[in-house]
Amino acid sequence: MARVVISSALPIDVRPWLGDADVVAPSCGSLSRDALLAAVEDADALICLLTDRIDEELCARAPRLRIVANHAVGLDNVDVQACTRHGKLVTNTPGVLTEATADLTMALILSVARRVTEGDRLVRSGGWRGWDPGLLLGAAVSGQVLGIIGLGRIGRAVARRARGFEMRILCAGRSRAPEDLEQSLGATRVPLPQLLAESDFVSVHCPLTRETRGMLGEHELSLMKRTAFLINTARGACVDEDALARALEKGTIAGAGLDVFADEPRVPERLIAQPRAVLLPHVGSATSQARARMAELCATAVASVLRGERPVHLVNPEAWSSGDWR
Repeated sequence: MARVVISSALPIDVRPWLGDADVVAPSCGSLSRDALLAAVEDADALICLLTDRIDEELCARAPRLRIVANHAVGLDNVDVQACTRHGKLVTNTPGVLTEATADLTMALILSVARRVTEGDRLVRSGGWRGWDPGLLLGAAVSGQVLGIIGLGRIGRAVARRARGFEMRILCAGRSRAPEDLEQSLGATRVPLPQLLAESDFVSVHCPLTRETRGMLGEHELSLMKRTAFLINTARGACVDEDALARALEKGTIAGAGLDVFADEPRVPERLIAQPRAVLLPHVGSATSQARARMAELCATAVASVLRGERPVHLVNPEAWSSGDWR
């Protein structure tokens, strides 16, 4: 009987997709690193979270492991090369969280511009003394310039939403979307420095790679308007958090909306201290529909491999071609 390890309690029960497999999973919370290493020693499949480190050590401890199904789109927690060397297939969950993350991006844009969380705190604290024409003056969103770094699935979904606000859209990134797609979205491709200089809102949607780690540092932030806002729903490490904290303290930029951080769940105290920063606990995909679909994709990928079939959303096809995963 195949053994499937699930590193954390998921929002839905995935056993119906796994047939008669022996499923090992915590009833709540997540497995510790030591517990995970012990659990995979005789596992045939693993469903893991982006908080689990899937590395050389884990691969070496799991000789039977055939597939690592990552309950996320990003793969910065998975050493894909190590998995491939050890003959382990890796899958992820693209597409199903696109709309949820794009929705949250727009929520952050509106929140930082219109000072929503500051107003909420004022009302709850009892400090509101009535209508005042100068109270919590914010920034316009409609008709402003939105710069999107990374015009992938989520970046495109954000662009579609921004058009409803009659925003002018600029885009930049390592790879270019088809020209006709950019035109259909009303997006104009420009160099990153120009995007930073002209945008009223800069929204990050690129993957975390060697090239994008720390890509928005002190110099890049200094190119932005003093009235501009930085939004990040991609990966925290794409932004130099110390540089961002300094930019907010000095008024180099007007504010920031962040759903991701470089060393989660740690959030720098200097960011927490900033009233014009809206900080969320990595909830970009946190709708019941999106999270359930992510779990289902992981389970169906595992079920396919246990049947000897190629899984969907395979990120290391060379491991499949080699046949070492069998």
